[in-house]
Amino acid sequence: MTRKHALAFALAVASAAPLALSLAPATARAQTIVQNQPSGVLSLSAQASTEVPQDVVNITLFYEQESSDPDSLTSTLNERADAALQKARGVAGVTARTGAFSIFPSTDRDGRISAWRGRTEVQLESHDFAAASKLAGQMSSIMRVGNVLFSLSPEAQRAAEQKLTGQAIASFRQQAASSAQAFGYNGYTIREVNVGHNSFIPRPMMMMSAHAMSADAKTAAPMPLEGGTSTVTVNVSGSVQMK
Repeated sequence: MTRKHALAFALAVASAAPLALSLAPATARAQTIVQNQPSGVLSLSAQASTEVPQDVVNITLFYEQESSDPDSLTSTLNERADAALQKARGVAGVTARTGAFSIFPSTDRDGRISAWRGRTEVQLESHDFAAASKLAGQMSSIMRVGNVLFSLSPEAQRAAEQKLTGQAIASFRQQAASSAQAFGYNGYTIREVNVGHNSFIPRPMMMMSAHAMSADAKTAAPMPLEGGTSTVTVNVSGSVQMK
């Protein structure tokens, strides 16, 4: 083969190489890619997502104390945590459990231990925001509110994922059908497909109202609690054989 004929053959092969296709309908986020695979194979991905109301609240209560004796400090912290757990016991719809516990020394300018500081926490968790808020207010004479975190329960997330899975699969199939038609094929068969789930984890909401939850008050007013939303997403990816 002469150099002229070889160059003409190379240009002909390059012009016949597969083209990349990207389709994104308004109802779904999707991506279609033609890779160097057997003839007529498409790689696609589709996504469906929604905002789901957070249905679980977690309230962190804490008590801090300073003492010259670490042993007596430990006893005081344990007594506070036990008192808080006893008060929460039997409250319908609210689960109480121990949280973090820490004791650390405070040093003076010379580096010598001058005192010991400690902190103990109790966690309240509930689907009933009003009940959790009321209990936190009743416990304000024992412990103070450190932070409040809203989240999505596993049950609510699974329900959202089941609904979104059908939408994402429908979007994947629609992409496969429209892509096959655009390439001049009559249909397609699925070669492989993967379904994945994820959700956005919210950041904790810090409670700054020291007056409403003062440790000096016998009974504080319930905190107004209102959760936000979590984003639940289902991804479907795979490849199809156009035919």
